[in-house]
Amino acid sequence: MNILQDDKALLADTIEITRAAGAEIMAYYHSTFEVKDKFPDNPVTDADYAADTLLKERLGARLPQAGWLSEETVDSPERLDRAYVWVVDPLDGTKEFVMGIPEFSVSVALVHQGTPLLGVIYNPATKELYTTVRGEGVSLNGEPVTVSDRAQLRGARVDASRSEMKRGEFEPFADFIEVNVMGSIAYKLARVAAGQADATWSRGPKNEWDICAGALLVQEAGGQCVNLDTTPFTFNRPNPKVKGIIASNNHLYQEVLENLAPHGAARTR
Repeated sequence: MNILQDDKALLADTIEITRAAGAEIMAYYHSTFEVKDKFPDNPVTDADYAADTLLKERLGARLPQAGWLSEETVDSPERLDRAYVWVVDPLDGTKEFVMGIPEFSVSVALVHQGTPLLGVIYNPATKELYTTVRGEGVSLNGEPVTVSDRAQLRGARVDASRSEMKRGEFEPFADFIEVNVMGSIAYKLARVAAGQADATWSRGPKNEWDICAGALLVQEAGGQCVNLDTTPFTFNRPNPKVKGIIASNNHLYQEVLENLAPHGAARTR
């Protein structure tokens, strides 16, 4: 049985715990913290670890039967045997956090047998809280939101990462879309779900914790969110890497695919 049918307080508790992780992050944001490189151009800070510890302890206590998949926790194949799994990025957008740019987020999703049931993305710097439960739509700070109704890609607002902009990956589209540089892929997906952006995509590999909550938000808000090859996402896989991501409202979806096809994204069949 879907656990959300038995416990309507789960979303409220997840929101409270996610906010607490955000408060932990902001305590470091307004103070000092140590920065290390996991590998080149991939920093990790005290705030990442502190938020991860808080989330693991409190979400684990809230739902002890659930497994755990997080960017900052050493992975264990034990999660593959669990029907329910928390898929978490305690601080998505660490580079922006380090630079003092308020475009980072906490991303929390609960997955059941590969399908996300619940998603919460919180930007503690801007106080934007995006929430969803499968089948119940999306809210931003408690108010219902949906994807935009823009029907043409020309002039569309597309959120793009700083690193991909620097590599020139958005140059083929820059003359007909409005490119908005934005950190945190989780935050970008939430913004698409809330109609704050019309689309976003990334042609580089991502991890499940980057996109799980955001993919559910986009879908529940009436949009499309798929892998770079247009296949649907399944979560809590042995290898939590995905090829890339495409997210948009339904009106723009086909046009986005057609424009991305020459640059590494597949056309729909």
